Amino acid sequence: MTSLSRARVARRIAAGAAYGGGGIGLLGAATVGVVLAEVQLAKRQVGHGRSPHPPSADGLYGYAYAGPEEPLRLTMLGDSTAAGQGVHRARQTPGALLASGLAAVAERPVRLRNVALPGAQSDDLDRQVVLALSDPDGVPEVCVIMVGANDVTHRMPATRSVRHLSAAVRRLRTAGAEVVVGTCPDLGSIEPVQQPLRWIAKRASRQLAAAQTIGTVEQGGRTVSLGDLLGPEFAANPRELFGPDSYHPSAEGYATAAMAVLPTVCAALGLWPEEDRPDVSRREGFLPVARAAVEAAAEPGTEVAAAMPTGPRGPWALLKRRRRRRVPATDPAPTSA
Repeated sequence: MTSLSRARVARRIAAGAAYGGGGIGLLGAATVGVVLAEVQLAKRQVGHGRSPHPPSADGLYGYAYAGPEEPLRLTMLGDSTAAGQGVHRARQTPGALLASGLAAVAERPVRLRNVALPGAQSDDLDRQVVLALSDPDGVPEVCVIMVGANDVTHRMPATRSVRHLSAAVRRLRTAGAEVVVGTCPDLGSIEPVQQPLRWIAKRASRQLAAAQTIGTVEQGGRTVSLGDLLGPEFAANPRELFGPDSYHPSAEGYATAAMAVLPTVCAALGLWPEEDRPDVSRREGFLPVARAAVEAAAEPGTEVAAAMPTGPRGPWALLKRRRRRRVPATDPAPTSA
């Protein structure tokens, strides 16, 4: 399938989500029998090592920067990846890593709240957004959403998945929060998954990730492609970067993900020193949003944000390949102060 064909599929899914269509699924009917057989085999292997319940990382980070300003508020939404399932310590979760990194860049404390739910699909975002916006401390300055893997494994129609995500982004943006979405990871990189499920999972994951990008950008959010959970490290070092259940990331895997998402979180808040103009040497530029979405889905760590509102082929977007920044481990653990 060509890049143009993939862009058309992603655009069709996003359009179906916007206009109430539900007939475009992630997997074709002809593959269902094979997939179900492979899923049963994979389930007996994936998750063989027990994954701990994610530790609570809610609290204040960067308290060394405390001053007259109120702390920035960061809220995590999504599934087990957003919650940090697979690690034992709060500081190893992506929320804690992002909060620490944001505090260091902003030189200001960051209050983290995590409402993500392990096992959640995109339809749980409705509930999570209500929780995020009911925070007594106020509307968060920035929300990070990581969701989509369970939509693929449970064969939720892509149009339905994107519809729920788009609605969540719209509600958060309307309330005044910046939104960064880590798009569906590449489930084809899970070590125990065998062919042909590995190929099907990769294709379905990228298809959903591209459609998620279109839906998010059109609602005023930004996306970062998680791909194979951000970089060739997963393919090269799966035993190091996956946790004991061979499905959820390890501490090193979450740190890799946080390094890729942090620049976009900071840019959304106007804190990143790089110019928002595209760097041609890094293959950045303005593209129709569907094309940008497909390119981002194929390259982990790529950011897509809204650019010109309309163009000859619909909405346009700015595709950026921001330089990753190592997340400083400034706080050994969150404080409730």
